[in-house]
Amino acid sequence: MELNMNNNAIRLRLHSLSVFRQLLADPVVQKLDALLGASTESETVDAWGDFAAALYPHSVSLTDYLLTLVLEDENVYMLKRAQDLPVDPLLEAAVRSDLQTLQQLAALECRQLAAVPGLELPRWKSETRDFTEIYFARLEQIHAYGYGVFAKYTTFMIQSGALVPVRHPDAITLEELGGYQRERQMVIDNTLALIEGRPAANTLLYGDAGTGKSSTVKAVANAYASRGLRLIEIKKNQLHEIPHLVDQLSKNPLKFILFIDDLSFSRDDDNFAALKAILEGSVSARAANLAVYATSNRRHLVKEDFSDRQGTDLHVSDTIQELTSLSDRFGLTITFQKPGKQVYLEIVHDLALQNGVTLPVEELDKQAEAFAIGRGGRSPRAAKQFVDFLCSKQTM
Repeated sequence: MELNMNNNAIRLRLHSLSVFRQLLADPVVQKLDALLGASTESETVDAWGDFAAALYPHSVSLTDYLLTLVLEDENVYMLKRAQDLPVDPLLEAAVRSDLQTLQQLAALECRQLAAVPGLELPRWKSETRDFTEIYFARLEQIHAYGYGVFAKYTTFMIQSGALVPVRHPDAITLEELGGYQRERQMVIDNTLALIEGRPAANTLLYGDAGTGKSSTVKAVANAYASRGLRLIEIKKNQLHEIPHLVDQLSKNPLKFILFIDDLSFSRDDDNFAALKAILEGSVSARAANLAVYATSNRRHLVKEDFSDRQGTDLHVSDTIQELTSLSDRFGLTITFQKPGKQVYLEIVHDLALQNGVTLPVEELDKQAEAFAIGRGGRSPRAAKQFVDFLCSKQTM
Protein backbone atom coordinates (compact mmCIF):
# COMPACT_ATOMS: atom_id res chain seq x y z
CA MET A 1 0.00 0.00 0.00
CA GLU A 2 1.19 3.49 -0.88
CA LEU A 3 0.19 6.32 1.43
CA ASN A 4 0.48 10.00 0.68
CA MET A 5 2.64 11.55 3.42
CA ASN A 6 0.60 14.76 3.27
CA ASN A 7 -2.50 13.03 4.64
CA ASN A 8 -1.50 13.68 8.24
CA ALA A 9 -0.86 17.37 7.53
CA ILE A 10 -4.26 17.73 5.86
CA ARG A 11 -5.91 15.95 8.78
CA LEU A 12 -4.26 18.28 11.27
CA ARG A 13 -5.57 21.26 9.33
CA LEU A 14 -9.06 19.71 9.35
CA HIS A 15 -8.94 19.41 13.14
CA SER A 16 -7.83 23.03 13.43
CA LEU A 17 -11.16 24.35 12.06
CA SER A 18 -12.64 27.00 14.31
CA VAL A 19 -15.46 28.98 12.70
CA PHE A 20 -16.62 25.93 10.72
CA ARG A 21 -15.82 23.49 13.52
CA GLN A 22 -19.28 21.94 13.65
CA LEU A 23 -18.56 20.43 10.23
CA LEU A 24 -16.39 17.91 12.09
CA ALA A 25 -19.63 16.36 13.38
CA ASP A 26 -20.88 15.70 9.86
CA PRO A 27 -20.97 11.90 9.19
CA VAL A 28 -19.26 12.14 5.79
CA VAL A 29 -16.52 14.40 7.14
CA GLN A 30 -16.00 11.99 10.03
CA LYS A 31 -15.53 9.10 7.58
CA LEU A 32 -13.06 11.20 5.57
CA ASP A 33 -11.20 12.03 8.78
CA ALA A 34 -10.93 8.33 9.57
CA LEU A 35 -9.62 7.66 6.06
CA LEU A 36 -6.96 10.35 6.43
CA GLY A 37 -5.91 8.80 9.74
CA ALA A 38 -5.71 5.19 8.52
CA SER A 39 -2.20 3.77 8.93
CA THR A 40 -2.42 0.19 7.70
CA GLU A 41 -3.67 -1.37 4.50
CA SER A 42 -6.59 -3.02 6.29
CA GLU A 43 -7.61 0.21 8.04
CA THR A 44 -7.35 2.13 4.79
CA VAL A 45 -9.52 -0.27 2.81
CA ASP A 46 -12.22 -0.29 5.52
CA ALA A 47 -12.12 3.50 5.92
CA TRP A 48 -12.18 3.98 2.14
CA GLY A 49 -15.33 1.89 1.77
CA ASP A 50 -16.98 3.60 4.74
CA PHE A 51 -16.27 7.03 3.29
CA ALA A 52 -17.54 6.19 -0.21
CA ALA A 53 -20.70 4.62 1.26
CA ALA A 54 -21.37 7.76 3.32
CA LEU A 55 -20.71 10.14 0.41
CA TYR A 56 -22.59 8.40 -2.42
CA PRO A 57 -26.17 8.95 -1.13
CA HIS A 58 -25.53 12.70 -1.23
CA SER A 59 -23.16 13.15 -4.16
CA VAL A 60 -20.35 11.49 -6.09
CA SER A 61 -18.41 14.76 -5.80
CA LEU A 62 -16.44 15.43 -2.62
CA THR A 63 -16.05 19.05 -3.73
CA ASP A 64 -19.77 19.65 -4.19
CA TYR A 65 -20.60 17.98 -0.91
CA LEU A 66 -18.15 20.02 1.18
CA LEU A 67 -19.05 23.26 -0.58
CA THR A 68 -22.73 22.69 0.23
CA LEU A 69 -21.84 22.11 3.89
CA VAL A 70 -19.87 25.36 3.94
CA LEU A 71 -22.64 27.43 2.36
CA GLU A 72 -25.33 26.04 4.67
CA ASP A 73 -23.31 26.24 7.88
CA GLU A 74 -24.74 28.47 10.59
CA ASN A 75 -21.75 29.92 12.43
CA VAL A 76 -20.84 33.01 14.41
CA TYR A 77 -19.38 34.79 11.40
CA MET A 78 -22.44 34.12 9.22
CA LEU A 79 -24.77 35.36 11.96
CA LYS A 80 -22.81 38.58 12.41
CA ARG A 81 -22.82 39.25 8.68
CA ALA A 82 -26.54 38.47 8.46
CA GLN A 83 -27.28 41.05 11.14
CA ASP A 84 -24.80 43.61 9.76
CA LEU A 85 -22.78 43.51 12.99
CA PRO A 86 -19.09 44.48 13.09
CA VAL A 87 -16.63 41.63 12.58
CA ASP A 88 -13.26 41.59 14.35
CA PRO A 89 -10.28 41.15 11.96
CA LEU A 90 -9.21 38.05 13.90
CA LEU A 91 -12.57 36.39 13.19
CA GLU A 92 -12.31 37.44 9.54
CA ALA A 93 -8.87 35.84 9.32
CA ALA A 94 -10.13 32.64 10.96
CA VAL A 95 -12.93 32.35 8.41
CA ARG A 96 -10.55 32.71 5.50
CA SER A 97 -8.12 30.18 6.99
CA ASP A 98 -10.93 27.65 7.49
CA LEU A 99 -12.11 28.16 3.92
CA GLN A 100 -8.62 27.47 2.60
CA THR A 101 -8.46 24.26 4.65
CA LEU A 102 -11.84 23.07 3.39
CA GLN A 103 -10.93 23.98 -0.18
CA GLN A 104 -7.76 21.90 0.07
CA LEU A 105 -9.74 18.99 1.53
CA ALA A 106 -12.40 19.24 -1.19
CA ALA A 107 -9.78 19.04 -3.93
CA LEU A 108 -8.34 15.74 -2.69
CA GLU A 109 -8.17 13.16 -5.45
CA CYS A 110 -8.47 9.45 -4.82
CA ARG A 111 -4.88 8.82 -5.88
CA GLN A 112 -3.66 11.37 -3.32
CA LEU A 113 -5.02 9.36 -0.40
CA ALA A 114 -3.83 5.83 -1.01
CA ALA A 115 -3.32 3.07 -3.52
CA VAL A 116 -3.62 -0.65 -2.80
CA PRO A 117 -1.85 -2.78 -5.42
CA GLY A 118 -4.19 -5.22 -7.15
CA LEU A 119 -7.35 -3.67 -5.64
CA GLU A 120 -9.66 -1.24 -7.45
CA LEU A 121 -11.06 1.05 -4.76
CA PRO A 122 -14.31 3.09 -5.15
CA ARG A 123 -13.77 6.51 -6.66
CA TRP A 124 -15.30 9.95 -6.33
CA LYS A 125 -15.01 13.26 -8.12
CA SER A 126 -13.03 16.26 -6.89
CA GLU A 127 -11.99 19.57 -8.35
CA THR A 128 -10.41 22.87 -7.38
CA ARG A 129 -13.04 25.49 -6.51
CA ASP A 130 -12.42 28.87 -4.90
CA PHE A 131 -14.29 28.38 -1.62
CA THR A 132 -13.46 31.87 -0.38
CA GLU A 133 -14.80 33.61 -3.47
CA ILE A 134 -17.96 31.47 -3.55
CA TYR A 135 -18.63 31.90 0.16
CA PHE A 136 -18.34 35.68 0.14
CA ALA A 137 -20.42 35.90 -3.02
CA ARG A 138 -23.14 33.95 -1.20
CA LEU A 139 -22.93 36.38 1.72
CA GLU A 140 -23.81 39.18 -0.68
CA GLN A 141 -27.03 37.27 -1.50
CA ILE A 142 -27.87 36.20 2.05
CA HIS A 143 -31.28 37.89 1.91
CA ALA A 144 -32.26 35.45 -0.84
CA TYR A 145 -30.46 32.28 0.28
CA GLY A 146 -30.42 32.56 4.06
CA TYR A 147 -28.11 30.48 6.18
CA GLY A 148 -28.10 27.26 8.16
CA VAL A 149 -31.23 25.15 7.88
CA PHE A 150 -33.04 28.04 6.13
CA ALA A 151 -30.63 27.75 3.21
CA LYS A 152 -31.51 24.09 2.74
CA TYR A 153 -35.28 24.04 3.31
CA THR A 154 -38.16 26.37 2.48
CA THR A 155 -41.00 25.03 4.64
CA PHE A 156 -41.03 24.43 8.39
CA MET A 157 -43.28 23.33 11.23
CA ILE A 158 -43.06 23.55 15.01
CA GLN A 159 -42.36 20.45 17.08
CA SER A 160 -41.71 20.62 20.84
CA GLY A 161 -41.15 24.36 20.58
CA ALA A 162 -38.47 24.10 17.88
CA LEU A 163 -38.53 24.77 14.15
CA VAL A 164 -38.31 21.55 12.14
CA PRO A 165 -37.91 21.49 8.34
CA VAL A 166 -40.55 19.83 6.18
CA ARG A 167 -38.39 17.67 3.95
CA HIS A 168 -41.06 17.00 1.34
CA PRO A 169 -43.43 20.00 1.26
CA ASP A 170 -46.36 20.43 -1.10
CA ALA A 171 -44.73 21.48 -4.39
CA ILE A 172 -47.86 23.08 -5.84
CA THR A 173 -47.29 26.01 -8.20
CA LEU A 174 -49.37 29.05 -9.10
CA GLU A 175 -49.68 27.71 -12.65
CA GLU A 176 -51.55 24.67 -11.34
CA LEU A 177 -54.26 26.79 -9.71
CA GLY A 178 -57.21 27.84 -11.81
CA GLY A 179 -59.60 30.75 -11.32
CA TYR A 180 -59.55 33.35 -8.51
CA GLN A 181 -56.95 35.45 -10.31
CA ARG A 182 -58.04 38.66 -8.55
CA GLU A 183 -57.99 37.06 -5.10
CA ARG A 184 -54.68 35.33 -5.73
CA GLN A 185 -53.11 38.54 -7.02
CA MET A 186 -54.00 40.25 -3.74
CA VAL A 187 -52.05 37.56 -1.88
CA ILE A 188 -49.13 37.92 -4.31
CA ASP A 189 -49.05 41.73 -3.99
CA ASN A 190 -49.05 41.54 -0.18
CA THR A 191 -46.31 38.90 -0.25
CA LEU A 192 -44.17 41.01 -2.56
CA ALA A 193 -44.53 43.92 -0.13
CA LEU A 194 -43.18 41.64 2.62
CA ILE A 195 -40.27 40.47 0.46
CA GLU A 196 -39.36 43.99 -0.62
CA GLY A 197 -39.42 45.39 2.92
CA ARG A 198 -42.62 47.39 2.51
CA PRO A 199 -45.47 47.21 5.05
CA ALA A 200 -47.30 43.90 4.62
CA ALA A 201 -50.62 42.99 6.19
CA ASN A 202 -51.56 39.97 8.23
CA THR A 203 -53.97 38.22 5.89
CA LEU A 204 -57.11 36.13 6.32
CA LEU A 205 -58.20 33.98 3.40
CA TYR A 206 -61.84 33.25 4.08
CA GLY A 207 -64.35 31.27 2.06
CA ASP A 208 -65.99 28.00 1.14
CA ALA A 209 -64.17 24.71 1.52
CA GLY A 210 -62.24 23.52 -1.50
CA THR A 211 -61.78 26.93 -3.08
CA GLY A 212 -57.97 26.82 -2.94
CA LYS A 213 -57.18 29.05 0.04
CA SER A 214 -54.45 26.83 1.50
CA SER A 215 -53.12 25.94 -1.94
CA THR A 216 -52.80 29.65 -2.73
CA VAL A 217 -50.62 30.30 0.32
CA LYS A 218 -48.38 27.30 -0.39
CA ALA A 219 -48.08 28.11 -4.10
CA VAL A 220 -47.14 31.74 -3.39
CA ALA A 221 -44.53 30.60 -0.86
CA ASN A 222 -43.08 28.19 -3.42
CA ALA A 223 -43.04 30.86 -6.12
CA TYR A 224 -40.98 33.30 -4.07
CA ALA A 225 -38.73 30.94 -2.11
CA SER A 226 -35.84 31.91 -4.39
CA ARG A 227 -36.31 35.53 -3.26
CA GLY A 228 -35.86 34.67 0.40
CA LEU A 229 -39.39 33.70 1.44
CA ARG A 230 -39.94 30.83 3.89
CA LEU A 231 -43.19 29.26 5.10
CA ILE A 232 -43.75 28.16 8.71
CA GLU A 233 -46.87 26.08 9.31
CA ILE A 234 -48.38 26.64 12.76
CA LYS A 235 -51.20 24.71 14.40
CA LYS A 236 -53.81 26.57 16.40
CA ASN A 237 -52.61 25.10 19.69
CA GLN A 238 -49.11 26.43 18.96
CA LEU A 239 -50.09 30.10 18.71
CA HIS A 240 -48.69 30.82 22.17
CA GLU A 241 -45.24 29.91 20.83
CA ILE A 242 -45.24 32.65 18.20
CA PRO A 243 -43.68 35.39 20.41
CA HIS A 244 -40.68 33.14 21.07
CA LEU A 245 -40.56 32.29 17.36
CA VAL A 246 -40.60 35.97 16.44
CA ASP A 247 -37.63 36.60 18.73
CA GLN A 248 -35.73 33.93 16.80
CA LEU A 249 -36.68 35.20 13.37
CA SER A 250 -36.74 38.98 13.76
CA LYS A 251 -33.02 39.36 12.99
CA ASN A 252 -33.00 36.78 10.21
CA PRO A 253 -32.38 38.30 6.76
CA LEU A 254 -35.13 36.16 5.21
CA LYS A 255 -38.88 36.84 5.14
CA PHE A 256 -41.41 34.51 6.74
CA ILE A 257 -45.07 33.64 6.38
CA LEU A 258 -46.54 32.19 9.58
CA PHE A 259 -49.29 30.00 8.12
CA ILE A 260 -52.31 28.94 10.20
CA ASP A 261 -54.66 26.66 8.27
CA ASP A 262 -58.38 26.13 8.95
CA LEU A 263 -58.56 28.62 11.81
CA SER A 264 -61.51 28.85 14.20
CA PHE A 265 -62.01 29.17 17.96
CA SER A 266 -64.50 28.26 20.60
CA ARG A 267 -65.43 31.08 22.98
CA ASP A 268 -63.27 29.80 25.86
CA ASP A 269 -60.30 28.86 23.69
CA ASP A 270 -57.05 30.02 25.33
CA ASN A 271 -55.45 30.47 21.91
CA PHE A 272 -57.87 33.29 21.12
CA ALA A 273 -55.91 35.76 23.27
CA ALA A 274 -52.60 34.64 21.75
CA LEU A 275 -53.75 35.34 18.20
CA LYS A 276 -55.32 38.63 19.24
CA ALA A 277 -51.98 39.80 20.67
CA ILE A 278 -50.18 38.79 17.50
CA LEU A 279 -52.61 40.59 15.20
CA GLU A 280 -52.61 43.71 17.34
CA GLY A 281 -48.86 43.90 16.92
CA SER A 282 -47.61 43.60 20.49
CA VAL A 283 -43.89 44.23 20.82
CA SER A 284 -43.17 40.55 21.52
CA ALA A 285 -45.25 39.22 18.64
CA ARG A 286 -44.52 41.36 15.59
CA ALA A 287 -41.53 41.78 13.33
CA ALA A 288 -41.08 43.52 10.00
CA ASN A 289 -39.83 40.38 8.26
CA LEU A 290 -42.90 38.22 8.87
CA ALA A 291 -46.65 38.18 8.34
CA VAL A 292 -49.45 35.90 9.51
CA TYR A 293 -51.51 34.21 6.80
CA ALA A 294 -54.56 32.28 8.01
CA THR A 295 -57.32 30.40 6.22
CA SER A 296 -60.81 29.76 7.53
CA ASN A 297 -64.20 28.60 6.32
CA ARG A 298 -65.79 30.98 8.84
CA ARG A 299 -66.09 34.75 8.44
CA HIS A 300 -66.29 35.06 12.24
CA LEU A 301 -63.41 33.01 13.61
CA VAL A 302 -64.97 32.47 17.04
CA LYS A 303 -67.78 29.92 17.14
CA GLU A 304 -70.78 31.48 18.84
CA ASP A 305 -73.87 29.77 20.29
CA PHE A 306 -77.28 31.33 20.99
CA SER A 307 -76.52 30.81 24.67
CA ASP A 308 -73.58 33.22 24.31
CA ARG A 309 -76.04 36.02 23.54
CA GLN A 310 -78.19 35.12 26.56
CA GLY A 311 -75.36 34.70 29.05
CA THR A 312 -74.77 36.31 32.43
CA ASP A 313 -72.27 38.93 31.23
CA LEU A 314 -73.63 42.38 32.15
CA HIS A 315 -72.01 43.82 29.03
CA VAL A 316 -72.82 40.94 26.71
CA SER A 317 -72.83 43.13 23.60
CA ASP A 318 -69.24 44.17 24.28
CA THR A 319 -68.21 40.53 24.71
CA ILE A 320 -69.93 39.49 21.50
CA GLN A 321 -68.30 42.36 19.65
CA GLU A 322 -64.85 41.27 20.89
CA LEU A 323 -65.43 37.70 19.76
CA THR A 324 -66.85 38.46 16.33
CA SER A 325 -64.36 41.19 15.47
CA LEU A 326 -61.26 39.00 15.64
CA SER A 327 -61.25 38.58 11.87
CA ASP A 328 -61.30 42.38 11.50
CA ARG A 329 -57.90 42.51 13.19
CA PHE A 330 -56.35 41.06 10.05
CA GLY A 331 -55.15 43.90 7.89
CA LEU A 332 -56.31 42.14 4.74
CA THR A 333 -59.27 39.79 4.29
CA ILE A 334 -59.68 38.00 0.96
CA THR A 335 -62.87 36.10 0.20
CA PHE A 336 -62.87 32.91 -1.84
CA GLN A 337 -66.45 32.08 -2.86
CA LYS A 338 -67.58 28.90 -4.58
CA PRO A 339 -67.31 29.36 -8.34
CA GLY A 340 -70.25 29.56 -10.69
CA LYS A 341 -70.63 27.12 -13.55
CA GLN A 342 -68.55 29.11 -16.03
CA VAL A 343 -65.60 29.64 -13.68
CA TYR A 344 -65.75 26.01 -12.53
CA LEU A 345 -65.59 24.74 -16.13
CA GLU A 346 -62.74 27.15 -16.92
CA ILE A 347 -60.77 25.61 -14.05
CA VAL A 348 -61.57 22.12 -15.36
CA HIS A 349 -60.44 23.07 -18.89
CA ASP A 350 -57.20 24.54 -17.58
CA LEU A 351 -56.38 21.51 -15.45
CA ALA A 352 -57.33 19.13 -18.27
CA LEU A 353 -54.95 20.95 -20.62
CA GLN A 354 -52.13 20.80 -18.07
CA ASN A 355 -52.63 17.07 -17.62
CA GLY A 356 -53.06 16.12 -21.26
CA VAL A 357 -56.74 15.12 -21.03
CA THR A 358 -58.08 14.88 -24.60
CA LEU A 359 -61.80 14.41 -23.94
CA PRO A 360 -64.07 16.48 -26.27
CA VAL A 361 -65.14 19.74 -24.62
CA GLU A 362 -68.86 18.97 -24.52
CA GLU A 363 -68.26 15.57 -22.95
CA LEU A 364 -65.70 17.06 -20.56
CA ASP A 365 -68.20 19.69 -19.39
CA LYS A 366 -70.98 17.15 -18.99
CA GLN A 367 -68.87 14.81 -16.89
CA ALA A 368 -67.41 17.68 -14.86
CA GLU A 369 -70.88 18.91 -13.92
CA ALA A 370 -72.01 15.43 -12.94
CA PHE A 371 -68.87 14.98 -10.85
CA ALA A 372 -69.47 18.28 -9.04
CA ILE A 373 -73.05 17.28 -8.19
CA GLY A 374 -71.76 14.06 -6.71
CA ARG A 375 -69.23 15.99 -4.62
CA GLY A 376 -71.74 18.43 -3.17
CA GLY A 377 -71.11 21.37 -5.50
CA ARG A 378 -68.61 23.12 -7.74
CA SER A 379 -65.20 24.03 -6.37
CA PRO A 380 -61.57 24.06 -7.50
CA ARG A 381 -61.04 21.00 -5.31
CA ALA A 382 -63.81 19.16 -7.13
CA ALA A 383 -62.30 20.23 -10.46
CA LYS A 384 -58.89 18.88 -9.42
CA GLN A 385 -60.38 15.62 -8.18
CA PHE A 386 -62.34 15.24 -11.43
CA VAL A 387 -59.28 15.75 -13.64
CA ASP A 388 -57.26 13.38 -11.45
CA PHE A 389 -60.05 10.83 -11.93
CA LEU A 390 -59.88 11.25 -15.72
CA CYS A 391 -56.08 10.89 -15.67
CA SER A 392 -56.33 7.66 -13.69
CA LYS A 393 -58.79 6.28 -16.24
CA GLN A 394 -56.48 7.22 -19.13
CA THR A 395 -53.58 5.30 -17.62
CA MET A 396 -55.58 2.09 -17.05
